[in-house]
Amino acid sequence: MSKIRIKNVGPIKEGLEANDGFISFKGVTIFIGNQGSGKSTIAKVFSTMSWIEKALVRGDFTGNYLSQYNRFKKQLAYQNISNYLRNNSEIEYIGNAYTLIYKENRLEIVENKEKVNYNFPKIMYVPAERNFVSSVDRPDLVKRLPLPLYTFLDEYEDAKQNISEIINLPINNAKFEYRKQNKKSWLIGDDYKIELLEASSGYQSVIPLFLVTKHLTKTIHTNGNSSRRDISINEQKTIKKEIDRILRNKNISGDVRRVLLEQLSARFQYTCFLNIVEEPEQNLYPTSQKTILFELLKSKNEIKKNSLVITTHSPYIINYITLAIKAFKVKVKIDKSNDHSHLLNELSTIVPIDSAIDPALVKIYQLKDAGTIEILEDYNGLPSDENYLNEFLAEFNDTFVKLIEIEDKCQ
Repeated sequence: MSKIRIKNVGPIKEGLEANDGFISFKGVTIFIGNQGSGKSTIAKVFSTMSWIEKALVRGDFTGNYLSQYNRFKKQLAYQNISNYLRNNSEIEYIGNAYTLIYKENRLEIVENKEKVNYNFPKIMYVPAERNFVSSVDRPDLVKRLPLPLYTFLDEYEDAKQNISEIINLPINNAKFEYRKQNKKSWLIGDDYKIELLEASSGYQSVIPLFLVTKHLTKTIHTNGNSSRRDISINEQKTIKKEIDRILRNKNISGDVRRVLLEQLSARFQYTCFLNIVEEPEQNLYPTSQKTILFELLKSKNEIKKNSLVITTHSPYIINYITLAIKAFKVKVKIDKSNDHSHLLNELSTIVPIDSAIDPALVKIYQLKDAGTIEILEDYNGLPSDENYLNEFLAEFNDTFVKLIEIEDKCQ
C-alpha cells in the first residue's frame, strides 16, 4: 500500500486533517469536492510519484540524478502542475520500494530498507479530456495537447489494434467495431450503425475509457498468469545501457525522454494495474454511470494488487460504490450459508458478483474549498450519506421549500 501527504500544492493547503496527513491508496480511492478544490491535483501528484518510484526500481535514473537541476519539478510538468509548487510546498510519498520527500524546494529519496515485495505497475492516467481522442479525426496529428492525453491516446490506439471482434459495450446494449483497414471506429445499436465521430459525447467519453481499461486488465492478467520468465541479467544490462544513452543525450527533450523510457519499460513484466480515472461519470446518464463504475471495479478485482483511483462530482458514483460494498457483504453471508447459494444469481442481477468490493479496500476523501481534506466516515463499512454530494441534493430540497413558503405568503 502506498500513501502520500500533500501540503501547499496548488489548491491544497493544510491537506488531510487525520492520519498524520497521509492519504492511503490501497484498493479503491475516491476523491469528491468542488471544482478547483484539488481532486485532480492529488491524483496527478500520486500518479507522478508512483511513476518515479517505478522508474527508480526499473533503474531509469538514480535518486541523485532526479534530485538535481529541478528534474523533479520537470516530472510534475508532465501533468502540467509544476507551477503548483510553492516555497512552502510539501509532498511525502511512501511506497513499497522508495520514500520520496519534497520540502523546502528539495527532493530527498530514500530506498526503503525493509522492502515489501514491489509489484511492477502499469500506471494509466485517464484524463477528463479523453472524449477528444474519439471525437476528432486523427487526434495524433493535433499539437500542444496535454501530455497525459497523448499517452492515453497511445493506449487507446493499442487497445483498438488488439480488437479481433465486435465488442459488447456496457451501456444501452450497444456494440463497438474497429476496422483496421481504414482505421474507422463504429458504434452499433439495435437499429443504427454510425461512426464514433458522430456519436453522443457520452459514448465518446466512455468507449475509450472502457476499451483501455479492458485491454490493459487483460494484458496484465495474462502476463501475470503466464509462464513467461523474467528478463535475464544480460537483458537487464542491455536495458540499463539504453537508459543511460537516453539520459545522457542532451538533444532529447524531457517529454521525448519520458516516452522513450516508457517504451523500454514495456520490456518489463507488469504485475498490477494502477488505473487513475478522472470523472468516470462524464457525459453519462445515471444508469450508465453505474455500469461503467462496475466495469472499473471488475478490473480492480481481476488482480489482488490492482488499484483504482477516481475523482468525481457525481453523487451517483458514491451511491453505486455503496451498492458494490453492500453486495460484497451480502455475498459473504451467502457463501457462509449452507442452502442459499441460489441467491447468488439474484444478487448478480443487482450488482455483478465480480464488481462487488470489500469495504476494507475503499477510502473516500472529501476536499473542502479551504484546501483541507477529510475522510468520509462509514457506517458498518458503508459510506456515509452525509457527504458533500448528497448535501447539495438536500440543499436543493431546502431551497425549494423556501420558495413554497414565499409563494404561500402571497395568498
